Amino acid sequence: MTEKTPNKTKLRKNPVVLFIHKLGSPAYFYHFTGKFIPWFWAIFLVLTAIGMYQAFFVVPSDYQQGESFRILYLHVPAAWMSLLAYIIMAVCAFIALIWRIRVVEILAMCSAPVGAAFTVVTLVAGSLWGRPTWGTYWVWDARLTSELVLLFLYLGVIGLYNAIDEPRKAARAACLLALVGAVNLPIIHYSVKWWNTLHQGSSISLMGGSSIDSSMLWPLLVMSIAVKFYYGANLLTRSRVKLLEQDLRKGWVRNIVREGK
Repeated sequence: MTEKTPNKTKLRKNPVVLFIHKLGSPAYFYHFTGKFIPWFWAIFLVLTAIGMYQAFFVVPSDYQQGESFRILYLHVPAAWMSLLAYIIMAVCAFIALIWRIRVVEILAMCSAPVGAAFTVVTLVAGSLWGRPTWGTYWVWDARLTSELVLLFLYLGVIGLYNAIDEPRKAARAACLLALVGAVNLPIIHYSVKWWNTLHQGSSISLMGGSSIDSSMLWPLLVMSIAVKFYYGANLLTRSRVKLLEQDLRKGWVRNIVREGK
């Protein structure tokens, strides 16, 4: 017992651990994240303006696809973000199921509609790109089909969460579904390698050897960073609103109403 007590004391005094415990408090989470949201929106707008200007007015047209390739700058960042949003949702779902942290449950549930929106953009933009490239808006290709399944998983999580009246029970059930659905993520990623698909393989590698020209690559990377700030701002905004809805009659919410914040 004498050896464990100092360790526990050190753990409580650890600033990282203390910060994590503070973030679990709805009031602290609300006030802390509120400081970042305006910056996230501002960075998103600036990066989007730079990326879109470069994509539409500076980058030359593709020698094979002509001007239609420019939808790449919307389709690819949205596709990457549709997967990343699900990964974040699944990680939050795992933490929520193990440690029962309500703020993390809310983060997981609020990630679902944002991820679903990115998935819809991915599918629509891909269909519009596929029409001049493949001659059709849709084919039951492995990559396209698994991305469509991802949308259904998002909608399933959203539907299950809203189908149960008690928020904590609803979140736990939806978190379990989110974890089960995570098996689809490697299928999406490796579908172009595992099956003979119409969808092209990856042309971008972080370890070098990207087949896309550098003049076309860097605006794509700018847009990819921009949508991450959009996701962060949207996720935190939704989470703060959800906390206010659930804690409407609690003291910290009444204080916010009185202070006009």
